[in-house]
Amino acid sequence: MLDCKDIQIRDPFVLPVQGEGKYYMFGSTDKNIWGAGTGFDAYVSRDLLHWEGPHPVFRPDVDFFSDTNFWAPEVYAYDGRYYMFATFRRRDNALLGTAVLTADQPLGPFVLHSDGPVTPASWSSLDGSLFVDEDGVPWMVFCHEWQQVGDGEVCAIRLSSDLSRAESEPVLLFRASEAAWATPYVSPRYPDTANYVTDGPFLFRGETGQLYMLWASFIDNQYALGVARSESGQATGPWVQQAEPLFRNDGGHGMVFRMFDDRQMLTIHAPNRTPDERPIFLELIERDGVVRVKDSDQ
Repeated sequence: MLDCKDIQIRDPFVLPVQGEGKYYMFGSTDKNIWGAGTGFDAYVSRDLLHWEGPHPVFRPDVDFFSDTNFWAPEVYAYDGRYYMFATFRRRDNALLGTAVLTADQPLGPFVLHSDGPVTPASWSSLDGSLFVDEDGVPWMVFCHEWQQVGDGEVCAIRLSSDLSRAESEPVLLFRASEAAWATPYVSPRYPDTANYVTDGPFLFRGETGQLYMLWASFIDNQYALGVARSESGQATGPWVQQAEPLFRNDGGHGMVFRMFDDRQMLTIHAPNRTPDERPIFLELIERDGVVRVKDSDQ
């Protein structure tokens, strides 16, 4: 068995399987996610403290459309199967895009379900996340990368019912600079340019039924996590940014899940540097339309 401190992982995503009493944790698990892509591994736990693994859940075929930058797998139970939304850098145009894979069990093996990325072919897009609205319509919320647009965007597209393709044009939900807590990011690669970053959007319902979105950016060049709330309760918003960040101590790209005792739990990776990334679990509370970490001043 492994402890959380033993697991190098970025962008952790937890799938609870109630019937098994198990939590499946997926994430960016290559030792160096900035280079050649190997695949994705998963870990299994009953208590979020002790983990079994790694289990290889995806390894690409020789003709797979990408061989670099395998990032941020998210796995959902949907219509009797399991679907993985993951980001890859395309061979044909070197742009990032989110594709959909599928398997008949949480530990795979996952195989490509969409025809390459379902994000726009001319966009550099990442961190696609599934949201099924109250009418049963699936949406993918994703980031239009800051390296292409300067002020990183969070967008949404409506998906086909089988999740294999986009069925709408992208809808712009907000830009990173709209959040009062986010500050420009100065990249070592672009030292003369200050940009605003969007990373890792994830939609979830609060205790009162309000629709929230986690997303990551930077504060003084340190990774941080914020929350936005949909005024309409729909994926298309409009989205209002929570004034203060949810977590600002060099951690982010999170998601929210319910534990088997019904507590609402946030998982993130921290710190935001390779190879030191580890999964962290924090209980969330909601009060007066504001989400925060329980018993924390973060």
